[in-house]
Amino acid sequence: MRHSKNIAIFIGSLRKESLNRKIAKALIALAPESLSLKIVELGGLQMYNQDLEETLPAEWMEFRNQLKDFDGLLFITPEYNRSVPAVLKNAIDIGSKPNGKNAWDKKPGAVVSVSPGAIGGFGANHHLRQSLSAVNIPTMQQPEAYIGNAAALFDDRGELINDSTKSFLKKFMTEFAEWVERNSVQGKHIVQEVQLTPSVIN
Repeated sequence: MRHSKNIAIFIGSLRKESLNRKIAKALIALAPESLSLKIVELGGLQMYNQDLEETLPAEWMEFRNQLKDFDGLLFITPEYNRSVPAVLKNAIDIGSKPNGKNAWDKKPGAVVSVSPGAIGGFGANHHLRQSLSAVNIPTMQQPEAYIGNAAALFDDRGELINDSTKSFLKKFMTEFAEWVERNSVQGKHIVQEVQLTPSVIN
């Protein structure tokens, strides 16, 4: 029997009524039972400054330790000036430091970009993928998730009411669950193959 995978959700918008937070809650509701999802809040993280590594801020230490407990990572971002918000980039920087202790390393991830505009945060989505590649997060390539015209997808209570978006997000989360499963066990399979293959010396 498979154990559920622990998934961290990082939201790039700090606004209380953020469309990105509403999408995050919808993704949690639509996720398969094989995933256990938790929103990791980023607003309390002090901006990264290497000088502070000597007297490590408590919130940095807690954040880095939190990352160790997750099997996969889900990033939900708006687009600010064709890029990602500072709060999200700051979290990536904090988790990747100090050198040689990258807490993101090899944890499978995925990106969802959300925007009230028509192109669904396309620029932010791909800019974020560059940073995730740099910290060695294997990021799901398909399906791509650009949620455009997002303000029209919810009712007054913040509930997702668009059926086609619900269907797409449910498929996205199913694919993400499979992505996490494949990538999180890959290393174990390699170890088993090495152990079971006898060495031959000619």
